[in-house]
Amino acid sequence: MLRAVADGAYANLELPAVLRAQRVSGRDAGFATELTYGTLRLRGRYDPIIEIAAGRGLAVIDANVLDTLRLGCHQLLGMRVPSHAAVAETVALARQVNGAGAAGFVNAVLRRVSERSPDEWLAAVAPESLDPVARLGVRESHPAWIVKALREALLGHGRSARDNVDVDLAAVLAADNAAAALSLVARPGLSSVADLAAAGATPGRWAATAATWPGGDPGSIAAVRDGRAAVQDEGSQLVALALAAVPVERAEGPQRWLDLCAGPGGKAGLLAALALDQGASLVANEVSEHRAELVRHTLRPAIASGRDGQIEVRVGDGREVGALEPAAYDKVLVDAPCTGLGALRRRPEARWRRTPDDLTVLTKLQRELLASALDATRVGGVVAYVTCSPHLSETVFAVRDVIKKRPDVEVLDAAESLRDKDGHALPGAASGRFAQLWPDLHGTDGMFLALLRKVAPTPS
Repeated sequence: MLRAVADGAYANLELPAVLRAQRVSGRDAGFATELTYGTLRLRGRYDPIIEIAAGRGLAVIDANVLDTLRLGCHQLLGMRVPSHAAVAETVALARQVNGAGAAGFVNAVLRRVSERSPDEWLAAVAPESLDPVARLGVRESHPAWIVKALREALLGHGRSARDNVDVDLAAVLAADNAAAALSLVARPGLSSVADLAAAGATPGRWAATAATWPGGDPGSIAAVRDGRAAVQDEGSQLVALALAAVPVERAEGPQRWLDLCAGPGGKAGLLAALALDQGASLVANEVSEHRAELVRHTLRPAIASGRDGQIEVRVGDGREVGALEPAAYDKVLVDAPCTGLGALRRRPEARWRRTPDDLTVLTKLQRELLASALDATRVGGVVAYVTCSPHLSETVFAVRDVIKKRPDVEVLDAAESLRDKDGHALPGAASGRFAQLWPDLHGTDGMFLALLRKVAPTPS
């Protein structure tokens, strides 16, 4: 798995397939998942430990051997595996996949690692004398640029003040390193939370459509196999529910909804069910044919249950939709491509793949997509701008940059629309008139939501 990820695979997509292929289930699957995800998440903590124990820099250690050492470190320092078993099994693995010479090296390094406790190692690699950002980055295994960005986000979204931001920052980083519960969505009209509960799930914390799966393969649930329910983070459900619930003004006839960046289809699946429930139609647009096919697969049950043409999947560049279909839609979702800094607990390798340079490309794209969405929305309609990142450049700054040039936009109170299943506003989600969820506070991915109403521009 680690070598597949190093070659570009996504752990959350690859691991279930590997477990099925190897027929690993139950407690063994849980162990393999923690071993894989934990090693990927915490390599920023383990790598400096390996350097000290090996007496050499990482650059001179073969990449395959380094992955084996990381697996051993996680068993020794991050799991409850007895030291002798962790060393013996990892050395045996090294002999099998890296060769006899590498096995001796792995044995020597891991024995040195096992001589100190996790706290002793943290004191060695993240001493008090280290720069605070660098120290927290090592302790919580995040690149320094992400630590800085999340600190700025806590302040910029108004969650933290200067005197408590470092405490909140440590909590967010720790939440990124905790295994996330598996959330399911019951797509309205196709399945229910009661159906999922009958299969062993429990109702979700916030969303009326959400359930929590205790473990094992969710594909064992008939509704999930059939596409009437699916795996979907609860925060992702909440932002889709918020858009569906916000009223449009001066509506005439059935509403037309648009998911501008629909792939791979999670939010589109819920929006399609909600659209059918409200008698609306949905166009799910995706720029990639491959991802559009994933959307079609996800929407198949909704398409089958609706009238012809009510749910449609298209391939096209979202940046062009506003010009091609001006003022054509009542509700538009812009689930913008982003750095994914709000989903690091579910995508353990993402923190090591993303760089600050990615922001240059992404922030330009995000602003172009939002501008296109506003052009595609009729007067009285609503655009939901969503990212799975709290980074200020991808959230607050992106929205402000676009709307400052647009007298035809009114910012709605997104936090007011982000309601739980009992109709209450989510505590701690308000970010001015925007909304920001946090993994440590809400137990969801770090979703950002802005709701923008299209209005008739006032004459100058």
